[in-house]
Amino acid sequence: MDLLDMILRTIPGFWEAAWITLKITFVSVVIGGILGVFISLLRSSSSKILCGIARVYISFIQGIPLIVQISILYFGISSVFDLSNFWAGSFALGIYSSTSIAEILRRSMQRVDRGQVEAAKSLGMNKRQIVGSVIAPQALRLSVAPMANQFIMTLKDSSLVYIIGIADIFAFANREGANSFQQFEAYLTAGLYYLILVSVFSYVAYKLENHFDTEKRNRRPIQGGDSILN
Repeated sequence: MDLLDMILRTIPGFWEAAWITLKITFVSVVIGGILGVFISLLRSSSSKILCGIARVYISFIQGIPLIVQISILYFGISSVFDLSNFWAGSFALGIYSSTSIAEILRRSMQRVDRGQVEAAKSLGMNKRQIVGSVIAPQALRLSVAPMANQFIMTLKDSSLVYIIGIADIFAFANREGANSFQQFEAYLTAGLYYLILVSVFSYVAYKLENHFDTEKRNRRPIQGGDSILN
């Protein structure tokens, strides 16, 4: 009964916190997507220097725990620049997710039919035109389903932003548990809200994956190393 009482009593507060969680997740994925496109192009470049820069970036970001990156951005950079806790958390999550998004986009580009690239070359298109008109549109379509899964991962990772005072689901559960001395019930309720959100977006990701599953059939992937234009 204590758990049911906690669930019913905290509905307004948890739903407000859930909205903040969703907002920071959406913003983070947009930031990560912008960075991910840039990094994926470097990673797929035939230039060893550019590809090396992308590899170093990915290794560096993935090698530092997300909670540390959030703390660095908020307590470090925010002391120099006027950066709110929401934007510090969003940028930290965005930068962290950009490494995974970059790999998703790179692999999607490699799945584009090699014959279409060769046909574009035969028409006299340069590398920039081939990437912008042939590879990028198809790669973005192929990346929709894995990007939906990445959104879910970012949603769960967003629970770490509570350390910088963002009133997300986990932060609200912490505060409610401390005020009511019902930490166990508060965390269970928070888990329920995360489960609802993850289940909804997992269903969306499942539908998207099924929708684009036909793209996996009879597709000859791009060969020749990491470069998509070799």
